[in-house]
Parts: sequence; structure tokens; C-alpha cells
Amino acid sequence: MLDLDQVRKVAHLARLQLSPEEEQQLPAQLNSILDYFEQLSELDTENVEPTTRAIDVSNIMRTDTLESFEDLEAIMGCAPDAEDDYFKVPKIMEDAG
Repeated sequence: MLDLDQVRKVAHLARLQLSPEEEQQLPAQLNSILDYFEQLSELDTENVEPTTRAIDVSNIMRTDTLESFEDLEAIMGCAPDAEDDYFKVPKIMEDAG
């Protein structure tokens, strides 16, 4: 069972600033979560293979192919700022030198 001092210590380590109301609520909430994990530890997992996910997930990757788009004016017309055939974007880095 976590007490108020332990909650304060964990909050300090996690760099959390808790209000007095949150400090009073968290011990009960965290203890409830820990009780749930205690229930999970009672499950027989002897013959269960370790996995990283509960379900199989795979990325579907498509081939990256170059395609030309004939209506350049339509694309450039959507840009908030453009010059000639280029999109203008805000500068994010200073010149090195």
C-alpha cells in the first residue's frame, strides 16, 4: 500500500507538481491500480510465449514511386506562399558562419 509520503516522492521524481487535493486522491487511485496488477500476477502464464503485442501488427509499405503531376498551377495555387515553381516556407535555421 502506498502512503502519502511515497506518492510525494514519486511525484518529485517524476517532476510533477501536485495540488493538495491531488495528493489526497492519488494514494487510493494508485493502490487500486497496484491491486489490479496483483490480480494479473495470479494468472498462470507458464505456457504463454512472451510477446511485445497482444495482436500481430505488420506495416504495409507501398513502393515509393515518382509520379509526375501535370497541373503545377493547381498545386502551387494551394500553397500559402510560393515563388516561381517553389513553395516558400518560414526560415527555421540561421545561416552558419
